[in-house]
Amino acid sequence: MTLKHLVPLLLFASFVTGAAKANVTDEDFVAKKTQNILNLCTASPQDPRYREAIHFCHGYMVGAYHYYQAQTANKPELKLFCPPEPKPTRNDTIAMFISWAKQHPQYMQEAPVETEFRFLTEKWPCINK
Repeated sequence: MTLKHLVPLLLFASFVTGAAKANVTDEDFVAKKTQNILNLCTASPQDPRYREAIHFCHGYMVGAYHYYQAQTANKPELKLFCPPEPKPTRNDTIAMFISWAKQHPQYMQEAPVETEFRFLTEKWPCINK
């Protein structure tokens, strides 16, 4: 194959590869399924709704975590997980969640909050509970 034939082929391949990553949808912002949150959390910076998607992802994840913290603040017997000290950053924890979720496709149809806490309890189980 000559360079003359290779360039159009490479351009076509990059177009097809780029098109494979769909933009986030209105349905993703409803966040009924873990796949929706994963779509938002992994939105491409080229996506026209990238900022909204990333902010929604972080807001959802942090909001669920803060609610959990409020519910278990004075009730150690209710704690589901025990993160290390110092706690990882929000960005690091969300990146860990994304990686974990991609390795567990069986949970993509579950409610995102269920999957978030499944991840957290698996990642940081309370040893002395």
